[in-house]
Amino acid sequence: HALDTERLRMQLFERVVAEHGMTLPDDVYLQTIGRTTRDSRMIFAEHMGADFPFEELRLKRREIEYAHIHQHGVPTKPGLESVLDWLESRDFPRAVATSSARATAHQLLHRAGVRQRFDIIVGGDDVTHGKPAPDLFLLAAEHLGVAPSDCVVLEDSGAGIRAAHRAGMTPILVPDLQPLADDVRKLAYRICASLHEAETVLAELLPPH
Repeated sequence: HALDTERLRMQLFERVVAEHGMTLPDDVYLQTIGRTTRDSRMIFAEHMGADFPFEELRLKRREIEYAHIHQHGVPTKPGLESVLDWLESRDFPRAVATSSARATAHQLLHRAGVRQRFDIIVGGDDVTHGKPAPDLFLLAAEHLGVAPSDCVVLEDSGAGIRAAHRAGMTPILVPDLQPLADDVRKLAYRICASLHEAETVLAELLPPH
């Protein structure tokens, strides 16, 4: 929950779909938030048909996205710098566990100027089963050398909250585009309006070393 790219990605994907002469219901795209490319491909095939040209459209969207980012930079979520400052000042290890490919995450985090502020990056291509399976979070904890039960996860997707819960971690939900399912609300330790609010929850959960 570091970069504010999901809204841009959704707009660009809808654009390339429209240019292809098709209409994409919002609720279909929203189901893919927090999911790996492999899972997203299956979701689109299920709702749009097996002949939906997902790979072609995904690559076109990525091309436009990178051009946009090259010109405008990568937006970060409000409050990110403050949260990272708080964690660094207390020497808490930090990881990004994203459904995006690891190389993509590295590139975007670097462009956003925050890559060096995370100890570990794991991506959807590092595991067989993406979120809502717990594998990504468990792999991140393993690399950090931290027990899952000692990990706190900041997430903006239902798949991420479910994955963090299954990993035995404490999930904090900072909602973005995706509507909140009832089970996601119940699984979240706290629902915060922003990362600024989440920082106060971290202060409750993470005692000083």
